Parts: sequence; structure tokens; C-alpha cells
Amino acid sequence: MIRIVPPLLLGTAPLIPGMIGTETAAPAQAGFKAADCAALAGMPIANGRIESAAMVTKGAPVVTEAGKPGLPAQASFCRVQAVLTPVARSNIRVEVWLPEAANWNGKMVGAGNGGFGGSLTLSSLTMHGALGKGYATAGTDLGHVGTGDTDGKWALNEPERITDFGHRANHLTANFAKAVIAAFYPRGLQAAYFQGCSDGGREALMEAQRYPEDYDAIIAGAPANAWTRMMAGFMANDRAVFARPESAIPAAKLKLLQSAALAKCDAADGVKDEVIDDPRSCGFDPTVLQCKAGDAADCLTAPQVAAAKALYRGAVDAKGKPFFPGMMPGAEAFPGTWDVWLTGPKAQHGVFATEFFRYLVYSDPNWQPARFDLGRDYAAAKARMAPILDSDNPDLTPFIRRGGKLILYHGWNDAAIPPENTIQYYQAALKKTPGAAQSVRLFMVPGMSHCLGGPGASIFDALTTLDRWRQGGPAPETMVATKYDNDLFAYLGLPAKPTRTRPLCAYPKVAKWTGSGSTDEAGSFACVAPKS
Repeated sequence: MIRIVPPLLLGTAPLIPGMIGTETAAPAQAGFKAADCAALAGMPIANGRIESAAMVTKGAPVVTEAGKPGLPAQASFCRVQAVLTPVARSNIRVEVWLPEAANWNGKMVGAGNGGFGGSLTLSSLTMHGALGKGYATAGTDLGHVGTGDTDGKWALNEPERITDFGHRANHLTANFAKAVIAAFYPRGLQAAYFQGCSDGGREALMEAQRYPEDYDAIIAGAPANAWTRMMAGFMANDRAVFARPESAIPAAKLKLLQSAALAKCDAADGVKDEVIDDPRSCGFDPTVLQCKAGDAADCLTAPQVAAAKALYRGAVDAKGKPFFPGMMPGAEAFPGTWDVWLTGPKAQHGVFATEFFRYLVYSDPNWQPARFDLGRDYAAAKARMAPILDSDNPDLTPFIRRGGKLILYHGWNDAAIPPENTIQYYQAALKKTPGAAQSVRLFMVPGMSHCLGGPGASIFDALTTLDRWRQGGPAPETMVATKYDNDLFAYLGLPAKPTRTRPLCAYPKVAKWTGSGSTDEAGSFACVAPKS
């Protein structure tokens, strides 16, 4: 969705979720051309200022957050840093990275953030990778500074900053980046893509739904798109585990859950590899681990079993009706999964939900999780925050109508955002949006944790896949994912050793071993329709 936007006023009126937005930035003076990188510092912009424009050499560390280390630049580029101020109390920090003209591929990537944002740290990870592929790329702190991406204090009595976080920051960043690109390069922009995971996935779908002109094609990973419902579900999970001390599941007992689930279901897909390809079919019941009496290291107490059941099941309302999907079995003890999100002493489901209800929904720093009532508090969150934050409208018609392409993906062992949330959104989009079957693809990733890592192969090049599709190639039916000895290093472009490759199949197809060849090589698998 690459076109230079003509001068328009910056609006702030609330919009109905999913409707096309009218907020548009005109940051650059028409016809402005920069002779070199440094000259971009003098580019006049409305409602904001460019703070610096300077060349960064290949290999130099790029620091986006003071006091924290930076990653080495994968290519020489012009780094533009700006602040956009569309309305009072709005302060959106933006960066645009421009590869040298000879190395630019003619396209741009908008990078999603994560959590509550508050810095460019997470955005910059996507920006580094895109820059290395020749893209101009842009990211934002979503309009506020936080102590970390779980910090919601910035939102206390700050409705404009909540609007920036919800949707305005990414939209204005897209327009600003296009203007800077037009001023810097002799040739015009050919295509614009957006890529994000987690909250970045919510942001990705927000762009497709509310601002369908911003981007031509979009990647949304593990999207937190049903934000208000998800946060209520997060708090319900927190209460299931921590409302009573006896319900807490010690870290040492997570291995019991994982081992029992794998023993029951790992081999069902034809390959015993400590990965359950589709955990929905597992039917694992943690009751098999319940202690016969008292407590012991090799069993779970009745309250702990009840807590585990609640996490697998997902939140239910007062009538027992499903409210938000639950977690999948098979990687409970893998580092960074249940310990970080669900059962550890600082489990992030409870942290995120507490910050959300305190500072965004109720503007009450004294609000406590013990007060939580699913029906009442979700109703309040939905009324006050859904029009600004939720991007779960399945109607993608304006985006698809103008040729937009969308890749969704989600890890089956995501302990942050339940994978069935994305499946449900995809299925709803197919029903609601004409042409979605040709323009939207979903890839479920066996053994993948939240956006990265887990016991399965989780590193794959969705951006190149999207680009080929958008440039006229066939709709993707498969991508190859790789497992490394250090997935984080591989994701960051640092040295790492591949240990396994597997095909990812366009949903609902699944990868099945052909019966010959190494089960650690993608070529030994074929994508097939699941058994009904």
C-alpha cells in the first residue's frame, strides 16, 4: 500500500472497529528532495519534527534504547529519527531506516511492536532483518515511553496516548516513512509491507482493517487482535492459578505435564520427535497426574490439577460457556512457555491484565486482581477500549479489494496467546470477506512458542514468501521452517547451527512424514489434508 498521501488534517475522532480510518498524516512538504542523508534533517513536517538524520555504517551497533546494547547494522543505511505530535499529549517516536540507493529493493517494511510498546527495541528486531534484505523500514514506540513492554502506567488518564498505542502511531509512521522515502530516493516506492507478531500481530490486522491503504501486504503472527477479550481471559487464567496458594503449579511439576502429554500424543502424527503436530487431537487430561494422597514431587495435587485443567480449557463465563481459548499440551516445561506466561511468580498473563485493567480500563492504580469478575470487567473493557484497541473484525473487504495479501501464523505451543484464537479469526475472515480464500493464508507452526522458539522448527522467512506472492507469484501453500541450536541467535542473524527443517503447510493441511528419508529434513514430508 504504497502511495504518497496528499496533505490532510490529522483527525482524532474515535472509529468503529474495523472501519476504514480517516486519520492521515502529511508530514512532508510536497516536492521536497534531499541531496543526501543529512539533508533529510531539514525536511519540513507538519505536527512533528525530525530530530536527526545520519548515516550508519555496516556492522556499527544500532542502539534504540539508551543503556541497552544494539545489534550490528546488516547494511549501511540512513537513520532518520523523528517525533510525531498529531495532537496535544501525543508524542510518537519514529525511526525510518533507508538503505543506500544502490542496495534498496524499492520496497518498505513497517515493523510491529510488542506488549504495550514503550520503546523501539522489539520493532528494531524486525527492522534489522528487513534492512538486511534491502528494504527501507520503519518502526515506532507506539507513542509513549515505558519501563518495559508490560508497563501500562503511561496510559493513566492519557486517552490520546491510548489512541496512539491502539492504532494511530503505526498509521502515521507509515505515512511519514513514505514521505521520507519519496524525499530520499530518486525512484518511487514499489510496495509496502507490514510485519508484526503478538501485539505486532494485532497492529498488523489493525492496519488491514482500519487503514487498508497503508500497506499492500501484511504478516500477522500470533495476533493479540481480540485485545479486550484476551486481557479478560488472561486475568481469568491468573485467577485460576493464583487466586488460592494451593492452586499454584511449581516449576518442577511442569515437566510432569509435558512428559505425560508427549507420552500420550507425540507419536500420533507418525514421528516421535517431542512435538505434537496438532495438539487439539491430543485429549490430554492432567487428572492422570493427580496425587492419590497428599502431595509429592511426582504428582499434582487436586487444586493443581484443577488449575492445569483451567489453563488447557481456557476461560469460561458464569454459565460455563467458552469465553477465550485455552493452551495446548506438549511444551509446558519448555523454557519461556508456561513458566513465563502462566505459572511463574511473575506470570505475564497476570501482569499484562493487571496493568490493562488498572491503567487503561479503570484509570485506578489501586485496582487489584482479587476484584476481578469476568462478566463485569470484560463488559467495561469492551465498552471503553475495544473501539480503540481491538482488531478482530473479520471483514477485510477494503484491504482485499485493493489487492492486499495477508499471511497469518501461530505456534501450536504458544503459552501467551492461544493458537485457536488465530484459527477462529481466519475461519471468520473466510466467511465474512469475499476473496479471502485467495488472499489470506494461515500457517500453524508445530512446537513453536510465542513468536519464536519452542521445541519445534520456528524460524522461517515469511517476508520473502509474502513478497513473492504480492509480486504476482502463486498463493503460498508451504514454507520451510528451521530449528536451530539457538533460535534467538538465528532470528537475529547471528551464528547458529540448524538441527532440523520441516515444512509449514497452509491451514488446514498438515505435514506428514512420507515414510522414507530423515525426519529432520523437510523434504521427507508432504502437506496433506487432515483426516476428518
